[in-house]
Amino acid sequence: MRIGVLSDTHNNIGNLLKALRLFKEEGITTLIHCGDMVNVTTARQMASFDVIYVNGNMDDSAEAVNDALWMLNPKNETPGAAYAGRVDSVSIGVTHGHIAGKLEQLVQSRRHAFVFTGHTHRQRDELVGKTRVINPGALGGARYGARTVCIVDLDSRDVRFVKVSDW
Repeated sequence: MRIGVLSDTHNNIGNLLKALRLFKEEGITTLIHCGDMVNVTTARQMASFDVIYVNGNMDDSAEAVNDALWMLNPKNETPGAAYAGRVDSVSIGVTHGHIAGKLEQLVQSRRHAFVFTGHTHRQRDELVGKTRVINPGALGGARYGARTVCIVDLDSRDVRFVKVSDW
């Protein structure tokens, strides 16, 4: 199974729509969003996907975003600051990365094949023990750099970063 991983959308609807089009073209139906969606308008764009979403530090309307995602699709998961569970029998952890120690806790638990994070707006693909730590980069925000997402094949463990646009 292949999943789409994105983070730090910061309500950049243009880049989000490009990313969602890419995911659809790739046949991806499940998304991991690592936080900083920012508002409900962004959440509504993901109506045709199954979404696991963790809150970020810029999600000032986090409760409304979580409610919108659930109302769009009751299968969506909105656990708050962190997620630990399974996607297609693969154990994953997800956190935005802004809460001190939360990312390290997920990685050091040694329970997850993948831990997905955001917050830094920088791509990361690092093996820590048997856990692969992935940051897809960012789709929005004020920092310079390419806007990227990530496609992960949970079976083959292949990870591919895809540039959506320039800053």
